Amino acid sequence: MKISKLALLAAAACMMHVGGATAADNHTNDRSIAQVGFFESHGCDDGACDSGCDSHGGYSLGDLGLGDYLSCGDCCIGDPYEVFGDYYGWHVGGWGQLGYHSSDSPRRFNDDADGVRLQQAWLYAERAVDGSCGLDIGGRIDLMYGIDGPDTQAFGPNDDSWDQDWDNGGSYGWALPQLYAEVAYGDLSVKAGHFYTIIGYESVMAPQNFFYSHTYTMVNNEPFTHTGILATYQATEDIAVYGGYTLGWDSGFEDNGDTFLGGFSLGLTEDVTFTYGTTIGRFNTNFNNTGVTEQGYMHSMILDVALTNNLQWVSQFDWLDTERATDGARLREGGAFVNYLFYALNDCTSLGVRHEYFQRDPSLATATGDVDVNDLTFGVNHRMNSNLIVRPELRWDWDDAGAYGVNENNRASQTTFGVDAILTF
Repeated sequence: MKISKLALLAAAACMMHVGGATAADNHTNDRSIAQVGFFESHGCDDGACDSGCDSHGGYSLGDLGLGDYLSCGDCCIGDPYEVFGDYYGWHVGGWGQLGYHSSDSPRRFNDDADGVRLQQAWLYAERAVDGSCGLDIGGRIDLMYGIDGPDTQAFGPNDDSWDQDWDNGGSYGWALPQLYAEVAYGDLSVKAGHFYTIIGYESVMAPQNFFYSHTYTMVNNEPFTHTGILATYQATEDIAVYGGYTLGWDSGFEDNGDTFLGGFSLGLTEDVTFTYGTTIGRFNTNFNNTGVTEQGYMHSMILDVALTNNLQWVSQFDWLDTERATDGARLREGGAFVNYLFYALNDCTSLGVRHEYFQRDPSLATATGDVDVNDLTFGVNHRMNSNLIVRPELRWDWDDAGAYGVNENNRASQTTFGVDAILTF
């Protein structure tokens, strides 16, 4: 890690310490359109010690004839323990994630199999803004280390862009995924700096996802981070609008693109939310390290439906269309259709299933052929307490076209077992 970048972090923290009244107690990341919220928990004082089935308003599995074997039972996970907590309006926290998976793919984010790995060691400091009482100033800094570090780094026009050269040998590395200041006044807030995208449903941050593994579209068709300016306007209680300018996809503080980033979130009913995100323009100047400038557009649409008090359905559709800037030859064109279904047995245990169809047309500018890939994942989230969660999963990938390959050996199908544990602090 370069000393100059450490000095930059310290200076930014000092500057963003200036602010108004203490912000609301909201310590999640602002990947607002993609917020999952599975890791929210309840203390014993608000009724979480009641029967898990009763507290969710559902029925006991014993009513289905399964008896106590799958009974929800009582569940009280308690209040989360925090090592750092709040200091002068800033909240400091983090998590550690250890994971194992039996096989991998260079296109699936988890790309170091057959061993227990430190996926993420994460530390953040955040001052959430609240403009309801006038002008408020805050921001956030995130620093991570682990197997996921190199995949999370910014990818600029050069190999030393932002945090791109913070590798630590082997598969491990550092990343600085967020460093931004934010100003709020009334219903409007504006952030400036390096921040996570609002595109898509899944996040790089492990506690924001139900599943240990990720979809193909999240890894191959969506940006992770942006550098620029993003405004959020809370028009009504049910409508939020986003808009801003960024320096392309996954870029640091360098000229690596010119894109519009925006969208909206709309609460259609109390149980149904629709969100839309888009980015349009010049995505990068070094596509796949070829020196080619990529330009185009990308859309992501998400429908989130609470079917019952403890059953949730999420449906996502992505579409990406890009070309080579010099002659208009196709670089990437295709999309994905992803569906999630989650069932909460109680506050401690939830079940989930995810299916993705990922498609991409042949590229006229590269050697990439037709892609038609499916993946089906079954998973369990079990909280040992408010700070520790374990997530086993079983995943099956298959490639209808036979040209893409779903792992490092270019097989047409594979089955993967994975499990991880996340400890927040």
